[in-house]
Amino acid sequence: MKFTVSLLLLGLLLTGRLAVAQRIVITGQVIEAASGEPIPFASIFVPKTSTGVTADVEGRFKLALADAPDSLAVSALGFLMQRKKLTAAAQQTLLFRLKKGGGVALAEVFVSSRQPENPAFRILREVQRHKPENERTALNSSQFDSYNRIEVSMTDIPKALANRKVVKDIRALAVRRGAAAAADPDAPLPLFASEVGSKVYLKYGPPLRRREDILHKQMRGAGPREGSVLSQMLGSNFQNFDFYPNWQNILGKDFISPISSGGRITYDYVLQDSVLVDNEVCYKLAVAPKRSHDLAFTGTIWITKEKYALRRIDVIASEKANLNFVSDLRIFQELTPPSAGPGLPMRTRLVLAVSPGDKQAAMRVRFTTVNSGFVRNETHEGSFYDLPIVSTVMDPGPDNAAPGLLGGALPQAGSRGLGYFDQNRPDTLSLSERQTFAVLDSARDLPSVRSTLDWIDLFINGYKRIGDNSKIEIGPILNTFSFNNFEGSRLRLGFRTTPFFSHDWVLQPYVAYGTKDKRFKYGLRGIYIAERRHWTVFSAEYRHDVEQYALLDNDFLSDNNLFAAASRWGRFKEGLPIMRDLSLVSVQRDLFHGFTQTATIRYQNSVPQFRVQTEPRPGVPNPGEITPDRLRQTELVLESRYAPDENLVQAENRRRAIGLKRWPVFSFRYTFGTLSWVRGTNTYNKYNLLVTHSVSAGHFGRLNYRVEGSYIPSKVVYLILKTPLGNQTPFYNLNSFNLLNYFEFVTDRSVSLRLDHHFEGIIMNSIPVVRALNWRLVATANVLYGGLTDGNQYSPVDGRGNQILLPSLDKAPYIEAGYGIENIFKFIRVDFIHRVTYRNATPTIRNGPTPPNFGIKVGAQFRL
Repeated sequence: MKFTVSLLLLGLLLTGRLAVAQRIVITGQVIEAASGEPIPFASIFVPKTSTGVTADVEGRFKLALADAPDSLAVSALGFLMQRKKLTAAAQQTLLFRLKKGGGVALAEVFVSSRQPENPAFRILREVQRHKPENERTALNSSQFDSYNRIEVSMTDIPKALANRKVVKDIRALAVRRGAAAAADPDAPLPLFASEVGSKVYLKYGPPLRRREDILHKQMRGAGPREGSVLSQMLGSNFQNFDFYPNWQNILGKDFISPISSGGRITYDYVLQDSVLVDNEVCYKLAVAPKRSHDLAFTGTIWITKEKYALRRIDVIASEKANLNFVSDLRIFQELTPPSAGPGLPMRTRLVLAVSPGDKQAAMRVRFTTVNSGFVRNETHEGSFYDLPIVSTVMDPGPDNAAPGLLGGALPQAGSRGLGYFDQNRPDTLSLSERQTFAVLDSARDLPSVRSTLDWIDLFINGYKRIGDNSKIEIGPILNTFSFNNFEGSRLRLGFRTTPFFSHDWVLQPYVAYGTKDKRFKYGLRGIYIAERRHWTVFSAEYRHDVEQYALLDNDFLSDNNLFAAASRWGRFKEGLPIMRDLSLVSVQRDLFHGFTQTATIRYQNSVPQFRVQTEPRPGVPNPGEITPDRLRQTELVLESRYAPDENLVQAENRRRAIGLKRWPVFSFRYTFGTLSWVRGTNTYNKYNLLVTHSVSAGHFGRLNYRVEGSYIPSKVVYLILKTPLGNQTPFYNLNSFNLLNYFEFVTDRSVSLRLDHHFEGIIMNSIPVVRALNWRLVATANVLYGGLTDGNQYSPVDGRGNQILLPSLDKAPYIEAGYGIENIFKFIRVDFIHRVTYRNATPTIRNGPTPPNFGIKVGAQFRL
């Protein structure tokens, strides 16, 4: 018996000993505490032992131990070491958040070569020689499956913001979920995440044609409203980088590519090694800008040895680059091997951090795109590419539900099971991503988060939606109040209907009142969307409101809420107000890709609210100042617009243009009108042409130009003639002649050219004292050429035959040129403008100001 007990005790001891010595597997990730970005190649080890591993490029690691140490430590160059306690569990998952500090700066190492030429230059010459066969435009077309993930978080949160209820609620939720990635007070605060699965079709031009069929979509957290413009921009359309062209446009800025033909002017190159990339020998080159303030990159590129094709690129925008609000910008891209044909992106990662200023919270956005299933040169004909984004998941469905997460995700209460992406995701979520997604699955239901979302939606769209399923939304908020010297305080209340009211109809009524003119104004606009593929839209409108005559004949001013609101402030009388009753019906349709035709019939009854100085016909007494009665116009307006590479996104019951247009946009408008002016009727014709474009000037910035032509062959009254827009305010206006007084010139035939060139930092960056201010030089030039025919020099204004003596241009064109500085305090622009011709002009109205020969105009703008 004693022997049996002894054996049992021995067995228990041995079993316990074996249990202690069982194999323990520890997996996890090492990330930066402040940003949440992975720390590549960090060292993970058991303290006071030689046991350890090195993390991969994404900071992920896996360590198997034969016994259970009490802790595990992590260290990385430039970061403080961190240690975490371990348990006796066989499987453990750890997230290390390292803080910066404690690093030792490495001394500079200079490498010289006795070769007469940098060996990297030979490789770059071969890249240029092989570019025609390696760049994507060597293909007719391509198509592939695309997976896109976007993660948005807030970092560097100041104490005042950290004490807000919405932040505390998300932190508390993260603690309950056990998510260290968001629970710590200094951790990035997760806001939004999305996953999109799509099929992408490309037809290489020029112009480039692109279509993306969105097949699956899932949004988590404080994201955009489903169906909004932003919700349609979550696919691969906006992470499409191509470094073969000399210039890469990112965030509206032209960065020079490291493999551009003129790269040696901007970059220093160092050949570091020959390495294998998927069993393919590549040259590994380090690149760095010669001038730290240039729009250029620092990082590494991999060039294949066989065909000198770009295989991989991993770069970061220069820390001192002349960029506003962007504190971090990094791009990683891996291309298909050249043996398969011209390189197409297999994997792309973009990390972008935006901060209003120092010591303020930053918004960090991480884009991940994984493409597969490449098919080359299978072109689709006809109207296949007409719509840039085709969504099959417009309505909420299983992919919009809150699913579980695959691979070690924290469980969610009430989860509906695995969603589409949990079973079909082409890459694996990191530990921090799994924790973040788990928190976001529940964050949107927090009342404080929902309230914050409403305010964000109001800021972006300008309308306040009343409830989640509301049939109306109030706005535009910008137009609610304004003050000017004609109406006084103007109060306006309006709303528009939402898709919950109708998927095909949009109604927009408003009412307004001025405290000085004591008049009610009102209007109603109705839109019916008959067909969406070719965007066939019928609309009707009636409006009784005060307008500025100075703005009425600027035919191509966009329907912009900000401009409409700004035009109601300040010196309204100087624009010559008229009370206008406007009635119109119109139809719009896309006849083919990029070409939109609009037909409008409108009736206007305009009553001028100003007095004019007249000059009678010979032999008729001068009546002095008189007021015209009214002007009745019935017009047929036909407008054609051609934008060959414009992307138009349909969202809810609207569509908007997005992205950079590389080709000019042409607009032509023909107007046929009949006129009743008190005691007479006549007909007239008007022709208007507009060409706008933004052109990259490479190292010297970007040039925006606008060419407009106007021709009125008929004899008409002065209210129908073309009046070039002047500017008698101290503020710079891009769409006006800034030294021209109101109504200084009137024309029935004219051509105007407006140039606005942004030099970015190319000149100011070379001045040491100014360089730190990030100021940028701008140059402008406005030219107007035209005149009046004899029949329109004196125009009848009333039944007594009194006429206005109309001022117009002589044979010389009107020219003004300017220079200035923008980006002062990141927002302010100051222009110094000189009048080149017509320098001795007289006042346009009695006792009015003399047109200036020199002026300083101040403006505010938002440019990265």
